[in-house]
This record gives sequence, C-alpha cells and structure tokens, in this order.
Amino acid sequence: MPAESRAEYFRERRKTKKQFSVLSDRKLVEALEIKLKRQGKSKTKWFEEKANEELSKECRGGGSTSPL
Repeated sequence: MPAESRAEYFRERRKTKKQFSVLSDRKLVEALEIKLKRQGKSKTKWFEEKANEELSKECRGGGSTSPL
C-alpha cells in the first residue's frame, strides 16, 4: 500500500473511531480476557456493549432514544 493511501486510510478512520485505553489491575484484566475468550467476544465488542448499556440507562430516564 502506498504511503499516501495508507495515510488517507487512517485519516478517514480517525473521523469515525477513537481509541480508549485504561491502566488497570493485571489480574482483573487477565481474568476478563479469559472470560471474553471463552465467550468468543473481543474486548472492543464487549466494551461497545457495556458502553451502550450504560448510555441507554441514562437515556431511559430522560425519555430519549439510544445515543448511537
């Protein structure tokens, strides 16, 4: 892939994606990774489900629809 098209790809990707990173207890994270592996679920998929769940709780009180 030429450097310019690679750069353009990532420029476009950053318009719709944002990285979210946390530093947490190693044992806790490893236990979560094991659980997710058993479920066949990626950390991204798990996080998006939890984020939508939390945001929908907030929206239910206000009567609006899902934020996404």
